[in-house]
Amino acid sequence: MTSASTTECLNPGARSGRSGARNPLDFTIVHELPRRIRLRSGRLLDPCLDVNYLEALLGAVSGVSSIRVNVRAQSLVVEYDGSSRCRDEIMALLSSIPVEAYLPDVFDEETADPVRLAMRGALALATPFLNRGVAAPLTWLNGAPVIANGVETLLMRGVKVEALDGSVVLFSLLRKDFVTANMIVGLLGLAHFMEQRLEHNATSLLKSLLRPQAEDAWVLRDGMEVKVPFAEIVPGDHVICGVGEQIPVDGMVMDGEASLNTSSISGESVPAHTSPGDDVLSGSVVEEGRLVIEAREVGSSTHLARIGRYLESSLRYRSKSQRRTAELADRLAPATLGLGLALFLLTRDIRRSASVLTVDYSCALKLATPVAVRTSMYAAGKEGVLLKGAHALEAFANVETIVFDKTGTLTTGDLHVTDVLPAAGTELDEDGLLSLAAAAEEHYAHPVARAVVLEAEARGLALPALSQVDFIVAHGVAAFVEGREVLVGSRHFIAEDEGVDCSPLDDLAAELRGQGKSLLYVASQKRLLGVLALRDAVREEAAETLAGLKAAGVRRIVVLTGDHEQSAASLLEHLPQIDEVHAELKPEDKADIVRELSEKHGNLAFVGDGVNDAPALVTADVGVSMPQAADLARESAAVVLLREDLRCLLVARETAMQSEKTMTHCFGATLSVNSIIILLAMAGATQPVLSAALHNLSTIGILSYAAASGLRATPTVKALRSKDSTTMETADAPAHDVD
Repeated sequence: MTSASTTECLNPGARSGRSGARNPLDFTIVHELPRRIRLRSGRLLDPCLDVNYLEALLGAVSGVSSIRVNVRAQSLVVEYDGSSRCRDEIMALLSSIPVEAYLPDVFDEETADPVRLAMRGALALATPFLNRGVAAPLTWLNGAPVIANGVETLLMRGVKVEALDGSVVLFSLLRKDFVTANMIVGLLGLAHFMEQRLEHNATSLLKSLLRPQAEDAWVLRDGMEVKVPFAEIVPGDHVICGVGEQIPVDGMVMDGEASLNTSSISGESVPAHTSPGDDVLSGSVVEEGRLVIEAREVGSSTHLARIGRYLESSLRYRSKSQRRTAELADRLAPATLGLGLALFLLTRDIRRSASVLTVDYSCALKLATPVAVRTSMYAAGKEGVLLKGAHALEAFANVETIVFDKTGTLTTGDLHVTDVLPAAGTELDEDGLLSLAAAAEEHYAHPVARAVVLEAEARGLALPALSQVDFIVAHGVAAFVEGREVLVGSRHFIAEDEGVDCSPLDDLAAELRGQGKSLLYVASQKRLLGVLALRDAVREEAAETLAGLKAAGVRRIVVLTGDHEQSAASLLEHLPQIDEVHAELKPEDKADIVRELSEKHGNLAFVGDGVNDAPALVTADVGVSMPQAADLARESAAVVLLREDLRCLLVARETAMQSEKTMTHCFGATLSVNSIIILLAMAGATQPVLSAALHNLSTIGILSYAAASGLRATPTVKALRSKDSTTMETADAPAHDVD
């Protein structure tokens, strides 16, 4: 039922275009109106061109409203805002389609034509009332494309479902059973159309997670508000967003307050209050208020654009189970053909043989999985989880061990200084020690450094001059402050790497670590100046999430941290679900431990948020990134949490398991139902038309089940929605007077 071809890909040189005489593979303008342009190119016939990906690329151009592609007609129609800027971007993209738009395993799908479908249906219904002299040529014309497609498939790709369909129609025509032939052709067309609609709807649901980018924006230029195309916004511009407008950039609020709807990017249904100093992301919508935002990331660098690229890429790759299922479907087609031919040789009953050949396994086997995957990705995305494709769903469903990087995952990552303790015999008091440490840490983008600088600012301390600074990753900072070298970092860095005696504060350090605090040592000229203690709070939802993961089949939970063993051990008091803690680790140690745990305990997921976590994220079977993670961590992860709520991790696990269960049910139903239909056909209990109808109806039913199951809320999602509903009802309830 699914037409495909694996013709050799076009020459890579042709893809990029060549100068000189007009190349038939270039896009040429056939017809143009002020807001609509029709182009033609032989490049659309390239079986390796991912047409869906090309549509996504064109759809990402600001100003484009719709794209229609007709591969067989080599035609592309783009509707846009009529601006010359948008037209130039469209033509530039088509003149140099990026190489990632070409995949060697992309099939050229035949688009179901509703008009042709209606004509076939009408002919099937009218055939019993037509004169045989009229019915015969019409039926041969109607069935010829199916037969030709079957012959082409047989010669080019071997015995596939198209060959079975062509055989059944040919057998019916040879028997002059025109009613059966036309009914089967009509049923094939209807099933093909329904299957394409179901798959298209699943893909559209997923893409609907991203609202269209704003085409224009109001920007402050020379003290005046001017409207400029989105593409002309540059970092540093002050963008103005009012009620109902979508924020087109990533940036910081400079002025104004507003209530933001971030559901399209975080899944959070409750509007968030935003005020000066807050960071905002593209894709958020202003529900109330007005904001002036300083743009930091624009265009393809924004958060929303990155999510768009994740989704576009995720639709293009199949998981191992998808490939195995497709391979099984391809192997079953020759078995069905052989069974039909053997039955004919044994019984000489061509009707029975044709009834067997109308049944195939490949449509439901090949399409149910992508439909279930895409609807599951959509459902997860609505709840704040970005799953990068079928492989992420499959792998996360089979995870047995989850490893957490402590800071910023199980804890909030919002460190604050609790103690400032100068060493005995130094000339520094608390403020002097803190200002020295803050001066060294001021230019270091790390949670510990931010906490030290914020504490100094809160105390109103003036920071001494800094002349030079060196960052030693995961150890500390070596800086020259007012002409002298100052070292700030872990005990390992200060004592072992730099040879500073830290023993005078060992007893105090042990006491602070016992309280669950992390320590930052400060030294200068080979002398210990003091220590700063910092605390990082455990997330409120951490215990609930870990318990839920254990209930969802995760056998082992492990924590990795660079903290001292005593500080790490205190985490177990708050989170008894943790099975194992590894402390005092360097960044390179994490990937090694993840590799060892994976070999020892089976499929493993790693949850992290920093640049240093990228090697571990890649090493794990599934990498999971927190919302505010570094870009490298987000790129490396297979699962990205879009909301600052650790329960999103549990949503991802439950969604993955539900998707896996749905695919298993679809697989079993496909094999059992079609096998029963084949047995009935072999026994002579069905006619070819009835077999075709039962097969196609079962296929549509299985695909519908896959689509519906993917959208079913998981237990955690239901619980979160219930809590949100209760919270909103409480907030909306009138206050009671108190006597």
